[in-house]
Amino acid sequence: MENGKRDRDDMEVVVQPSSRKPRVLLAASGSVATIKFGNLCHCFTEWAEVRAVEVTLFTDEEEWSSWNKIGDPVLHIELRRWADVMVVAPLSANTLAKIAGGMCDNLVTCIIRAWDYSKPLFVAPAMNTLMWNNPFTERHLLSLDELGITLIPPIKKRLACGDYGNGAMAEPSLIYSTVRLFWESQAHQQSGGTS
Repeated sequence: MENGKRDRDDMEVVVQPSSRKPRVLLAASGSVATIKFGNLCHCFTEWAEVRAVEVTLFTDEEEWSSWNKIGDPVLHIELRRWADVMVVAPLSANTLAKIAGGMCDNLVTCIIRAWDYSKPLFVAPAMNTLMWNNPFTERHLLSLDELGITLIPPIKKRLACGDYGNGAMAEPSLIYSTVRLFWESQAHQQSGGTS
């Protein structure tokens, strides 16, 4: 790490033994692309243990509902401890800006603020083309890159607003295969490159 930045090539990912499935924490932030979140969860379920942060699973309201005193579990910390990998898909422009600025005002951003960056974290943005091309987005993505967060870039297609352009979330199957290939390549490297 030089000047507070991590070199991605030097990033050591601790891959758990093959005695259990990887633990993948999936999160969705506000975007029309959340309609694909169920499909994304399904893509991961045969390969990994999956927990999801979304309206019907873990929500902001549950963050402090079980906490009464020091030593009680805090949901964002427990989820961070549990997960081997985190994937935020879709990542809205709003949540991207919050992460880049260090904000932690909801369950997803609290998990990311408490994240152990020796573990992989992937984001798959989804937003309007003009939002994607906005200079702030470039600045925010640079901040995420400095943290070692891996970008799964959006794709070009007709967007929910009717515009055609870059900004649609990558397909769930591509997000899944990207994460799985990364995980398996790290496991392969840690085993000394033998099959």
